[in-house]
Amino acid sequence: MASIQQTAGGMPVLILKEGTKENKGREAQKNNISAAKLVAEIVRSSLGPRGMDKMLVDSLGDVTITNDGATILKEIDVQHPAAKIMVEVAKSVDNEVGDGTTSSVIFTGALLEKAEQLISKDVHPSAIVDGYTAASEQALVILNKIAIKVNVNDKDLLIKIAKTSMESKLVSDDSPILSEIVVNAAKQIAEKNTSGDGLRVDLDNIKVEKKAGGSIRDTSFIQGIVLDKEIVHAAMPKRVENAKIALINSALEIEKTEMSAEIRISEPQQMQMFLEEENRMLKDMVDKIKSIGANVVLCQKGIDDIAQHYLAKANVLAVRRVKESDMYKLSKATGARLVNNLDDLSESDLGIANLVEERKVETDKWVFIEGCKNPKAVTILVRGGSQRVVDEADRSLHDALMVMKDVLEKPSIVAGGGSPEAYIANELRQWSSSLEGRSQLAAQKFAEALEVIPLTLAENAGMDPIDTMADLKAKQTKGSKWIGINVKTTSVSDIYKNNILEPTVIKEQIIKSATETACMLLRIDDVIAATKSRMPAGPPGGGMGGMGGMGGMGGMGGMGGMDMD
Repeated sequence: MASIQQTAGGMPVLILKEGTKENKGREAQKNNISAAKLVAEIVRSSLGPRGMDKMLVDSLGDVTITNDGATILKEIDVQHPAAKIMVEVAKSVDNEVGDGTTSSVIFTGALLEKAEQLISKDVHPSAIVDGYTAASEQALVILNKIAIKVNVNDKDLLIKIAKTSMESKLVSDDSPILSEIVVNAAKQIAEKNTSGDGLRVDLDNIKVEKKAGGSIRDTSFIQGIVLDKEIVHAAMPKRVENAKIALINSALEIEKTEMSAEIRISEPQQMQMFLEEENRMLKDMVDKIKSIGANVVLCQKGIDDIAQHYLAKANVLAVRRVKESDMYKLSKATGARLVNNLDDLSESDLGIANLVEERKVETDKWVFIEGCKNPKAVTILVRGGSQRVVDEADRSLHDALMVMKDVLEKPSIVAGGGSPEAYIANELRQWSSSLEGRSQLAAQKFAEALEVIPLTLAENAGMDPIDTMADLKAKQTKGSKWIGINVKTTSVSDIYKNNILEPTVIKEQIIKSATETACMLLRIDDVIAATKSRMPAGPPGGGMGGMGGMGGMGGMGGMGGMDMD
């Protein structure tokens, strides 16, 4: 800290509590930028199809292998406050658009690195922020100008977009199978917007179940729901075709009384009557279910043993303790209505499925409800050689489903391979000359930072970055805006013709979130960090601390030395 202020009497004036650290001015900015750059450096090598994976081991020894930017940053426990902000960027991009998390972190790091160069030349951070903000707005204008509108009913095009999102993942070899599953699932649950404009996709209606075993190619798409439960009674049918499904939200048990009550029984016959009455009530419940024609019962709560017996005798398949979220999905998939009171159950409340069957998946028994007519909730069952592979396949499918959601809700795409970034950077350079003052320098640096995406792709593919970027700029200047880095062939070529396609929304989100984060960090010129509070001390002499006084008891032994006679 600077020299401590003193009162007229020479006493130091302390504003912050003891142990607080403070960094000001250039030092604070330098520390924040360094931390953000380090975070960007961690994920940089994992960008693109030739990017490397990271193995993350947590404090419990659990291993995660991934190249998903958001997952990497979530798993590493960063402590620096500026680094935590970078982690938030990845999380927000992941939640909003699903893909582009690594790109957003790398781009934020590049913006801060370029800003550091300007700060060292005495350009004020406010001028840099103004230039970056103006440049990002212009970048979005250019992006939307070159974006291509697409038809959401063109299934082949949607498969190409889904495949692109998986190209950089572990599952890239199996992307033809998985991309078709993703497109079918997203199209199945897409609904028309209430305003009548475009589609609305709620990914909560796609249940992703994962189980190690088999290979990624065994991943399947089910027109219905898979429950990780087994049938409650051994005598029940294990397979029901043309199922009529009752979804019951209440327990098939005798309800206990609210207040404490007791029944006094003086004779054995009364005991028998009491038990028979209980059985009759449970039998009435089962008869009610059977009378409306239900042959499958899915219950959110418990099913009494005697009720299970009667259901088995009635040839009804039953599953109990189904999760609430699964009950809602089952309702959307089968068309059944969730019933809270068994007395309200009617034939119109039943759902329909072609097949309900218990199958063995690895060592567990699961119930498959499939063949639903036009279901609005579906399941993807992910398989893989080991648990690590299944987890990474699950993350890849999440990204692909999010990409599908993006393109169905806003049907506009651009080519990948760093081509839009290179094109926008070139346009921004020409546009920056229209700005006045030092903001012009910041806009030019913004363009340079954008080029870090194609540059990193080239580096990760083992291409010469300088030659590649020179080749890329030369070809784009000749008028082909979709020239980018083809990582698979390690060449500079037309990416659109190579079917590497991405939703425009992802590129927009990367530019917006990276610019806002960089600007926020550049505005900071003072970091005040309080030390972690220590454990509060116990009361004086209290607790076990007081036991120290027991030592004094030894002194009592000295009492024996006194003449007590």
